[in-house]
Amino acid sequence: MAGGEESLVTPVFLLDLVRQICAVGISGAGDKNKNSNIFRKDCMDLVRRVSLLTHFLEEISGQLGSLNALGSCSSSSKEIKWSSDLVAALQSAKNLLSLAGTSQSTNNSDGAVKKIVTLFHSVTWEMEKSLANIPYDQFDISEEVQEQVVLVRAQLRRATERYSSKNSREISFSFAQPIDKDVDQSPIGNRLTRSWHIENSGCVNNKVAENTQTAVSGSDGSEDHSAYEVASELNVVDGGEKDSLGNKSGEDLKKPDTLKIPDDFLCPISLELMRDPVIVATGQTYERSYMQRWIDTGNSTCPKTQQKLEHLTLTPNYVLRSLITQWCAEHKVEQPPGLANGRIKKSDGSFRDVSGDIAPIQAIVRKLSSRSIEERRAAVSEVRSLSKRSTDNRILIAEAGAIPVLVNLLTSEDMSILENAVTSILNLSIYENNKGLIMLAGAVPSIVQVLRAGSVEARENAAATLFSLSLADENKIIIGASGAIPALVELLENGSTRGKKDAATALFNLCIYQGNKGRAVRAGIITALLKMLTDSRNCMVDEALTILSVLASNQEAKVAIVKASTIPVLIDLLRTGLPRNKENAAAILLSLCKRDPDNLACLSRLGAVIPLTELSKNGTERAKRKATSMLEHLRRLQQN
Repeated sequence: MAGGEESLVTPVFLLDLVRQICAVGISGAGDKNKNSNIFRKDCMDLVRRVSLLTHFLEEISGQLGSLNALGSCSSSSKEIKWSSDLVAALQSAKNLLSLAGTSQSTNNSDGAVKKIVTLFHSVTWEMEKSLANIPYDQFDISEEVQEQVVLVRAQLRRATERYSSKNSREISFSFAQPIDKDVDQSPIGNRLTRSWHIENSGCVNNKVAENTQTAVSGSDGSEDHSAYEVASELNVVDGGEKDSLGNKSGEDLKKPDTLKIPDDFLCPISLELMRDPVIVATGQTYERSYMQRWIDTGNSTCPKTQQKLEHLTLTPNYVLRSLITQWCAEHKVEQPPGLANGRIKKSDGSFRDVSGDIAPIQAIVRKLSSRSIEERRAAVSEVRSLSKRSTDNRILIAEAGAIPVLVNLLTSEDMSILENAVTSILNLSIYENNKGLIMLAGAVPSIVQVLRAGSVEARENAAATLFSLSLADENKIIIGASGAIPALVELLENGSTRGKKDAATALFNLCIYQGNKGRAVRAGIITALLKMLTDSRNCMVDEALTILSVLASNQEAKVAIVKASTIPVLIDLLRTGLPRNKENAAAILLSLCKRDPDNLACLSRLGAVIPLTELSKNGTERAKRKATSMLEHLRRLQQN
């Protein structure tokens, strides 16, 4: 941008540039030659990161007519320069996407590939630096958007580190499903440590413990997992291993973000540390599960070289596996768990021999594709039963290639097969590593269709599956853009008791992300939540309040909440609710009113001062803080 144009940079201009970049990415994702574009994953990752800036720019556009207006109030040129730096970085990203989007594996020399890798390194570094220079403290930005920007910067830093390493990381490949066009409206943050009670301490288990009796009976009379139970199992699985709902990962691994992993130890497809490396016909080595998925989706070429594979045999690379194990031991990095040499690594570091279970499970999985509907029906029922029994079974069933087949069975016209298939996927998703495989298999659209049109049991378990998958940050984007939210809202309004609880759990988790909040509001979630708050049976007040607490930071949701006459209901809960309900009602009212004189005045007219005063003295610690803050806002209103 020319120096004379710098002063004309506005949030609208930046938003338009971001949307142009997203359009370039969407166009590239739809290219018929997308499987031969060796930079497709790099392009999609860059587009996704840029798209997450949308809500930040939207928020500041309401505060400033022109970004350089900030600089006019300061003697520092840095405050004028940041907007032009961001424009330059975005323009570089747009140009790179146009270049890399046309790069095919068949017509790129090593030199050309290295040049584009260098450009990706430069652009990601430039993007991160331009974001670092923004004076965030001079904007009134919501907590979710702040977290979103922090996460984007962290992702850009990690990407910069990856691109700066040696040649084996130069090319990344992806056979994942393309992200929906709505993705550019969905920001991403990191608030998984929030509890159902919207407190920074505590965890989902508090609520799970009260609802385990709602589990649906399985076909053999035992119980499958509801969304609440998925949360419980994910938080404490097989003896205390915490998942992403708590402060640890699914298997309590040491995260090697700051430790450089040798390039030869990384799978060229996933760019992750390999645990079961295998050699293909071209001599290249990949992680077994990713390579098997590549083959299962109909590919017969080597992902890295694009050469035709003379055979599809996957030969274990024992030497490399030994070197990886030795390196992990030396650097105190626990290897990714999973199946290797017929053994599964336990949380205490020892191994459990499961070699005797492999062949029977593989035989059952093969029957999932049988031409006989009776065999398919029996096999999927057995997979459902096995998958709910243990983590070992979840690992073995996934390793046997069951996930893509189960996803195909979600379109079955046989209701028994469909119910057992979606429940099997739910049970398999409890194991953290399976989430990625389920997403790679393109399961979400089929799960959403089951959620819309399945039986009562199938819809409940579809909702629980979406909750489980949404625990992974980026899956919230894909699920939110898939049309799942309107279907979940419909289940929240009209489902069975268990279905409503599963829908509430899934919606709560999805609505942690700013882009999904608007979708939920437009799907009618406020009306549904108000009905829950005023239901005389009082059975889902907790759930309604916690979802409203998440939504209340979104401007579109605020308007809808106030328009639905929710404030009088919340004030009544301040008077008559349980301590936890009072706490959350106060938090919601604070979000609605702290910067809105009209809502504050409404609060005063409706007599909120008395219950707020009582709460500030006798509520929970968090309730006292919220009530005290509300009273201070009301005092300021009266003084003005």
